[in-house]
Amino acid sequence: MSLRIYNTMTREKEEFIPLESGKVKMYVCGPTVYDYIHIGNARPVIFFDVVRRYLESTGYQVEYVVNFTDVDDKLIRKAEQLDTTVPEVAERFIQAFNTNIEALGVHKATLNPRVTENIPEIISFIQELVDKDYAYENGGDVFFRTNKFTDYGKLSHQNMDELQLGIRIGVDVRKENGQDFVLWKAAKPGEIFWESPWGAGRPGWHIECSAMARKYLGETLDIHGGGHDLQFPHHECEVAQSESLSGKPLARYWMHNGYIHINNEKMSKSLGNGITVNEMIKRIKPAVIRYFMLSAHYRSPINFSDETIAQAENSIERVMNCLVNLQHRLTVAISEADEETVALRGRVEAIKEQFHAKMDDDFNTPDAITALFDLVSEANQHLQRPVVSAESLHLLINAFESFDQVLGLLPEKQSEGLLDADVDALIAERVEARITKNWARADEIRDQLAEQGIVLEDTPQGMRWRRK
Repeated sequence: MSLRIYNTMTREKEEFIPLESGKVKMYVCGPTVYDYIHIGNARPVIFFDVVRRYLESTGYQVEYVVNFTDVDDKLIRKAEQLDTTVPEVAERFIQAFNTNIEALGVHKATLNPRVTENIPEIISFIQELVDKDYAYENGGDVFFRTNKFTDYGKLSHQNMDELQLGIRIGVDVRKENGQDFVLWKAAKPGEIFWESPWGAGRPGWHIECSAMARKYLGETLDIHGGGHDLQFPHHECEVAQSESLSGKPLARYWMHNGYIHINNEKMSKSLGNGITVNEMIKRIKPAVIRYFMLSAHYRSPINFSDETIAQAENSIERVMNCLVNLQHRLTVAISEADEETVALRGRVEAIKEQFHAKMDDDFNTPDAITALFDLVSEANQHLQRPVVSAESLHLLINAFESFDQVLGLLPEKQSEGLLDADVDALIAERVEARITKNWARADEIRDQLAEQGIVLEDTPQGMRWRRK
C-alpha cells in the first residue's frame, strides 16, 4: 500500500507523489515567538514531527522548514510590557520553544528561518506583486487585491460573496475591497521598522511564509501544514500571493490538524483555559503528552483532561514495563534460536505490516498505536514462556525501536535505567545488606532509590528495577 494523504485543497485522500523522487519539501507554519507555546501549538509541532519521522523511516530525504514569526504586533506589545526590545523578546521565546520541543522528543527542523532575517526577500516579493498589479500602496501600507486572484477561497472553500457581506462596516477605508489584506504595514512612531519602497514599516503576517517558502524550498512545496485555524485567512492568503506570481500550485498537499479542547471546552483566551507547554512538562511526562496528542487522528478534535492524561500515563507505563521485561530477560536468555523464534518472527512481521498500513492511511496514529499494543501483547505472551532465546527478545525489542523511530514515545535508550551503574551498585549493596540482616541499611537504600523514582521488583530471575 502506498502512502495516501488527505489533501485539504481537494477534501480527498490522494496518493502521495512528491515532485522529486525520494525527496520531500515540507513547510509548516511555526510560532509567533512572543510567549511560551501552548498546548494547541504543541499538537502540530508533535504531529508534523511524526510525519517527518515516518517519511524519513520509509526512505525519503525530507527538507523540513518551520518558520519563526519574530516581529508583529504581539511582539511589539510584549516588548513594551517587558521594557525591552522586539529582538530580545523573540530570542527569549525562541530559546524557550527549542527547549520545550526537545523535551517533547521533537527533532529540530532542517531550518527555522526568522522573518527579521528575510526582510529583503519579503520586500522583493511584495514589489513583484505590485509590479504585476496584484498589490497596491495606500498611506504607507501595501494591500493585496483579492478580487484579482480569481481562485481566492479555494483552499478553505469559503464563499467569497458571503465573506464580503460579513465584513464589518468599519473596514479600513484605504482598501479597495474589504477582503484585501495587508502585505506591508507602515511603522507607527517608536515601532521597529525597515526601510522599503513604500516607506518605513514591517511585513504583514501572511507574506512572510510565502517569501520564505519560496526562498528555501522553491515555488511548489510537497507538503504545507499547520493547525486547522490557519486554513483561513493565513494559508488562503499564502496561496493567493504565491500562485499570483508563480502560476503554479503553492503546495501539492495541504495538511491541517484539528483543535484541542480543554475539559470539553474549546481552548481560548476569553475562557482563560490555555496551558503552556512550559507549565505542562513540569507535571506531565513529555512521553505522556506525545502519546495523548497521537492517540486521536490528527484531523479530529482532541480533548485534554485529567482523565485522558491518566489514560495516556497508563498506556505509556504498559509499554515501558514490557520493554524493561524484555531487557531483563536478556540476562538469562538462551543463545540458540528455537522453533518459537521462527513462529514469532512471522507474527511480529505481520504486526509491523499493520503499523505501516495504518501510517500509510493518512498518518493514522491511533491505529498505529493499536499495532504497537499488539506488539506489547505478543511480547508479554512470549515472556510467559519458561525459556526464551536472545534472538527472539532482540526481534521484539527491534520492532519496538522501529515503531518508536516514528512515534517518538520512548526514552532515547529504552534500557537507560539498566545502564545506570550507580543504581545497580545500590541494589547490589541492598541485597548484601538483606543477606547479612542489616535491615536498617537495606531500608535506607530502598528509600534512597524510591526518592530517585526507582521501583524494585522481585522476579523469578531475581531482583530487577525500573524508573517510574
